[in-house]
Amino acid sequence: MDKEQKLDRSFFGQPRGLRTLFFTEMWERFSYYGMRALLIYYMYYSVAKGGLGFDQVTAASIMSIYSALVYVSSVLGGFLSDRVWGSRKTVFIGGVFIMLGHIVLSTPFGVGALFVSIALIVIGTGLLKPNVSDMVGQLYTVEDTRRDAGFSIFVFGINLGSLVAPALVGRIGLNVNFHLGFSLAAIGMFFGLLQYYFDGKKNLSSASLYPTDPLEPGDLKKIMRWTILGIVGIGLILLLMQLMNALTLANVISLISTLVILTPIVYFILMLTSDKTNATERSRVRAYIPLFIAAALFWAIEEQGSSVLALFAANRVNLDLGFTHLAASDFQMLNPLFIMIYTTPFVWLWTKWGKKQPSSPTKFAIGLLFAGASYLVMAVPGALFGTAGKVSPWWLVASWAVVEIAEMLISPIGLSVTTKLAPKAFASQMMSMWFLTDSVGSALNAQIVRFYSTQTEVPYFAITGIVSVVLGIILFMMVPMIKRSMQGIR
Repeated sequence: MDKEQKLDRSFFGQPRGLRTLFFTEMWERFSYYGMRALLIYYMYYSVAKGGLGFDQVTAASIMSIYSALVYVSSVLGGFLSDRVWGSRKTVFIGGVFIMLGHIVLSTPFGVGALFVSIALIVIGTGLLKPNVSDMVGQLYTVEDTRRDAGFSIFVFGINLGSLVAPALVGRIGLNVNFHLGFSLAAIGMFFGLLQYYFDGKKNLSSASLYPTDPLEPGDLKKIMRWTILGIVGIGLILLLMQLMNALTLANVISLISTLVILTPIVYFILMLTSDKTNATERSRVRAYIPLFIAAALFWAIEEQGSSVLALFAANRVNLDLGFTHLAASDFQMLNPLFIMIYTTPFVWLWTKWGKKQPSSPTKFAIGLLFAGASYLVMAVPGALFGTAGKVSPWWLVASWAVVEIAEMLISPIGLSVTTKLAPKAFASQMMSMWFLTDSVGSALNAQIVRFYSTQTEVPYFAITGIVSVVLGIILFMMVPMIKRSMQGIR
């Protein structure tokens, strides 16, 4: 029996462990995207309508910085997995935090409950996201050509949960009660935890129970020192802002944006200068930097689906189709819907081409072109018909159809290439770097979305789209250099 025949093909031709991680992420994404489909409306609806009464610009900025914090916390999750708990235990603890966060949000305690919920979900998602994805990578050898297809199937599971969530959580929240909608998100995470705990015992490697780079004697003291210094530093900045009468929500969001953008810079420096990385690994990390920047720009556009495009859906789209009335939250289903439609042909394409498929940097460059095109589509209705009236929902459908092609070229490919380029000592932490691309994109959004309004709609979409297209062309020109630095990794 040859090597190819010995491969575990128990789950759609993939390892059986993929089934466990597929359904774990499906339920986690149901809870997260159900909450996300509803949250911006909960924040800016008036108190009389069951909301918190924020203005729309503030609500959009909070949504963006929320996303940034969710993904920047993956650095903590990667560290705890690599150095303390191991990936399997870290994922479970993260799921518990996420469930508690949704439970808090389902209570009628206003702004206080909102920020407590944000803190819990930020911590929980940071613990869960990078490590469950890293475990997918552990199912394959570097030479296994099924890897990209396996990650695409994994992303399909993510989007299956994301598709169902707005239809249930969003509509119940908008049409019945916000807090009832959020409680459904908590229930979804509970089911995810049950499935992960019992199925994981049978299907996941025992290696996931142990840290890959456990703490050495003396490490804890050093970590505590840096943690205390960081907390004190942030405290002093907040105190200075208070003394200068500058401690406002907008300025705190700007501070968080700055810290988020600085985080990956520090992380790249640490990996490149660590004595735990060899020359080949350093070269691969350097190759990862332009891919990181490209992915951050993509996510800056994609993540605006829950803020700018959600506002566009509520303010500018004709929701009454005659035979049915749409809810503004329904459009959050377009992202996962198109991913599910595209997954099969893309999996077939990568499997069919095998080693002849385009390199990861080439896929990223094409993805940036599609991401930019999706926003150029959004500039068209305002340019043609003005921005005072309502437009067809098909403009949003078309934009999402285009941007999700970009996601298929960047998201699963980015997950895959991250696991391949990661230094051995930074396996989970490198996966955290991938999620930092989303965090940096969202941090940029927290500032960018302030410029969006009905009056600025056309230039907002046009300029953002053009920037993405131009950077996609630049990345095409850099592909040969990046491939050399990847040291044989495609």
